[in-house]
Amino acid sequence: MAGYLSLEGLSASYGGRGDVLSDITLDVDRGEVIGLIGPSGSGKSSLLRALVGLLRPRAGRVTVAGTPVDYGSRASLRAARDRFAIVFQQYNLFGNMTALRNVAIGPTLVKRRAATEVDAEARALLAKVGLGEKLHAYPDELSGGQQQRVAIARALAQKPDILLLDEVTSALDPELVTEVLDTIRALRTEGMTMLVVSHEMAFIREVATRAVFMDAGRVIETGPPARLLDAPESARLRDFTRKILRH
Repeated sequence: MAGYLSLEGLSASYGGRGDVLSDITLDVDRGEVIGLIGPSGSGKSSLLRALVGLLRPRAGRVTVAGTPVDYGSRASLRAARDRFAIVFQQYNLFGNMTALRNVAIGPTLVKRRAATEVDAEARALLAKVGLGEKLHAYPDELSGGQQQRVAIARALAQKPDILLLDEVTSALDPELVTEVLDTIRALRTEGMTMLVVSHEMAFIREVATRAVFMDAGRVIETGPPARLLDAPESARLRDFTRKILRH
């Protein structure tokens, strides 16, 4: 039985060059947290970009809640993007807007929702990520961790069914990582379906319901995070874990 999010034979390339994703098949149930792990260049971030149409698949099939996504159709892609929200490692906040305005602008301008309703939701989301006292702060007045939490609140303002997190702690100083990871922990507790690309193996072990190890654009191994990290079955994953966990 297919999952809430289902990928079948998904392949993609940049500009017709060699595939960066090759025959990706994966089912994700509602409420699951999938930890995408693997070396740099293995296709983890490309997979998230393909799901939202920033990298157009050349083959395969993606369905969300049983509805196929046609990446060649603007209407179908727009409907799919209403279900996904993606947060990148770079915050991409509007520097001339307050935290509150950064969170509210999408639903107000893109979805044309009532400003008063969106404002109330944006305030609640910023409080949810621990920034209720920073509503009127501009990005340059916030730490990196605070800016990333604003970016997560902005993504949640879209009311996504599935949240895609692409190395959201990699640009942060080590002491700022915990506050962002705490936000993701809280979202898991609330049942948010997430695909999380991360090099924080201890965090993946703790928060992911399932880990997916990728290499060279392919899924090599999947399973419970502890099993993949402690008792990998494939030689490639054994080599990967030996290198990253040896310290």
